[in-house]
Amino acid sequence: MPEMSGTGEVRKLSYGEAVNAALHRLMEELPETLVYGEDVGEPGGVFGVTRGLRKQYGDRAFDTPISESAILGSAVGAAMMGRRPIVEIMWADFSLVALDQIVNQAANVRYVSNGRLAAPLTIRTQQGGAPGACAQHSQCLEALFLHVPGLRVCMPSTPQDAYDLLVTAVHSDDPVLVVENRTLYFGAKEAVRVGGAVGPMGGARVRRSGTDATVVTWGAITARVLEAVESLAGEGVDVEVLETPWLNPFDTEAVTAGAARTGRLAVVHEANVTGGFGAEVVARVTESGVPLSAPPLRIGTPDTRMPAAPVLAEALVPDAARIARELRALVRGAS
Repeated sequence: MPEMSGTGEVRKLSYGEAVNAALHRLMEELPETLVYGEDVGEPGGVFGVTRGLRKQYGDRAFDTPISESAILGSAVGAAMMGRRPIVEIMWADFSLVALDQIVNQAANVRYVSNGRLAAPLTIRTQQGGAPGACAQHSQCLEALFLHVPGLRVCMPSTPQDAYDLLVTAVHSDDPVLVVENRTLYFGAKEAVRVGGAVGPMGGARVRRSGTDATVVTWGAITARVLEAVESLAGEGVDVEVLETPWLNPFDTEAVTAGAARTGRLAVVHEANVTGGFGAEVVARVTESGVPLSAPPLRIGTPDTRMPAAPVLAEALVPDAARIARELRALVRGAS
């Protein structure tokens, strides 16, 4: 039986099941919500995340033609007229064919209407490398969207985050991009508190304390970072891991405080290094004047397209061994 408490019910859920539980809660509590996208209705989503919504909520959960521009354009209009659409873009790569709807429309509604209108629209998508994903299904695009004023962006890495961040996103009156990861959907089940109060937007958390360096990370690669720093602990290298599930709003204060505590900074993300959000994190810490005992470090995927062969793709995305090697060099000054 699930554990009950005053702040919600605790259930054992996988990442994908946590997203599904959040969607069911939102559809139940907010009658203005709609869930739609390609294959999200009758099929229950290509990853099964929207399973059961069509059966329980009828026409409020439905399938669309294969047209990301139509999906997002209609969602902007629906949001402006009082709905809270939750739309799924099957792969983040496919959002690029609808950039006008996201960048020029949804992100601009509040500004161009002088605050008279809003676009409470939530875009669920997933990104990142996976076996056989290839060049057009594996790009990590968070930095592109973080460059756009007016868009909120988050990247949950745990089942609890997958639940909490989606609930917060849908309650927001701003357009929010919730970036999930397909490699997490069917992972191990964890205790997830559901049905509690809606959490605030933003914030960072210390996933592991340490004194020798601070690593800032987000998304699916967080698990590899934690594996890397645990291996380093056996060598006497003590690394703090600071996870930032919300990238906009971004908790700059927590990151600069972490860098000040340890005197060394590294940022690890799955996205390409050049132009990645890691550069923005490093810039903010540098501009804050926090003294660092070593140059800040960025660890990410090389600036290349993702190959089709799984073994080649896996070689590009930073693994725990590479992360540990580069963090060791940051702390000790040698590889």
